[in-house]
Amino acid sequence: MKVTWDETKNHANQKKHGLSFQEARALLDGTDCLEIFDEEHSQVEDRFISIGPIARGVILVVWTERDEKAIRIISARFATKREVSLYRAHMDRTR
Repeated sequence: MKVTWDETKNHANQKKHGLSFQEARALLDGTDCLEIFDEEHSQVEDRFISIGPIARGVILVVWTERDEKAIRIISARFATKREVSLYRAHMDRTR
């Protein structure tokens, strides 16, 4: 699946969260993760939250589907302790 993002937002995200969208893409490229529909922020477009591991730790990525073959990363950051616990509980249930 094609993954896209706004490069200006990527640079801002790197400064704010220390995580690039290029690195966050690894989570969306097939890693087992917890996916949540973000109902609170889906008024204009459907948004999703994925929580799962990459090489440097567990991260949270907000994204939207542009069409059936492309998704767009909106933001990415390292997961909080609570979010890591949600991810681990999800993985325990799915094993």
